[in-house]
Amino acid sequence: MNYIYNNEDEKNKMLERFCRYVKIWSESDGKAADQGVFPSTERQWDFAKILVKELRNLGTRNVYLTDFCYVVAKIDSNIEDAEERKKYPTILLMAHMDTVDEVTGKDVKPVITIKDGDTIVKSDGTTLLGADDKAGVTAIMCALDYLQRHYEDIPHGPIEVMFSPDEETGHGMDKVPLNILKADFAVTVDGGDEGELESECFNAWAGQVKFTGKACHTGSAKKDGMVNAASLASNFVARLPRDSAPETTEGYEGFIAPMEISGSIESANVELLLRAFTIEEIEKQKNFIQTIADSVTSDFGGKAEVTFKQQYLNMKAKLDEHPEVMERLRRAFAESGVQVREQPIRGGTDGSRLTELGIPTPNIFTGAHEFHSRNEWLSLNQCAKAADVLINLLSGK
Repeated sequence: MNYIYNNEDEKNKMLERFCRYVKIWSESDGKAADQGVFPSTERQWDFAKILVKELRNLGTRNVYLTDFCYVVAKIDSNIEDAEERKKYPTILLMAHMDTVDEVTGKDVKPVITIKDGDTIVKSDGTTLLGADDKAGVTAIMCALDYLQRHYEDIPHGPIEVMFSPDEETGHGMDKVPLNILKADFAVTVDGGDEGELESECFNAWAGQVKFTGKACHTGSAKKDGMVNAASLASNFVARLPRDSAPETTEGYEGFIAPMEISGSIESANVELLLRAFTIEEIEKQKNFIQTIADSVTSDFGGKAEVTFKQQYLNMKAKLDEHPEVMERLRRAFAESGVQVREQPIRGGTDGSRLTELGIPTPNIFTGAHEFHSRNEWLSLNQCAKAADVLINLLSGK
């Protein structure tokens, strides 16, 4: 079946919805999230309340806004025969409401152009677009809207929906209301190009190296034995290998990424991301970072304290225990006329964490491109295809 893609009225509704969503400022704050603030910004509540209202307007009765800003909705199966209804699993659809804080998402002005028969949406270049992941939210809402408007025509099983805060900070599942979720499996709608279907991702750790120096007057620094922690930090970053950086790696290659350097003569910090597809490689990265830190202090003096914190794990092992989940998705892709492209996620989603917590959760495409940048853009045709896949997934036995 092919529901939205060739229907201009449906695509126009999708375009209006997406443009409305990206204008809502829902940027999260990584620093606040790391300090335990949840959700990390009050503005995420604004988007959450709008989605609650829209879900209720669709006729969805069981809609919740939790104390921690998760929007959860439950839609009963429309199949009357009890035996037939048992053939349909309960499926949870997920997307995140926040946008990354690396590029501002305030005052987004969507710019619409037509290119090669497709509608392309960009920002005006002063902000990101917010397609990550408002394209996912849009695809889910359009699929639900279509199913509700074709209630008598398209049988479906029980549906759960969850829109989460703070995915971009890495804390999106910290307060997830597992007690009210009954899904057999879930799908995050948070990928990129049409056809992407992802069941594996990085193992992810955050690293911090805290350098302690010795301050004194710069005029007598040699005599008094100054140790400049800022110099230690910068020297440490300079020793990270170029071929292990995010900008020089691809596919299944891991990386070590310095994300922030801060401090002064007495104390300086380097914040790092460690990413690899195996735990063995992560352990090698940890050892390598410790070795470099020790080498710097050996050469220049001072002290280095290295700490690591797990963020999420590769979901592949858990998903391999549930092959039926990927088979259902492959069928939904085929029924929507979408060629499957299975590949690893060079990052993570809320699904990575949810899989750890017991609900198998692969990821599918949204039609968004060039995430986390002012060049971010959306293909409306591809986003419509994502909605097609969701409709076919929900209506498939």
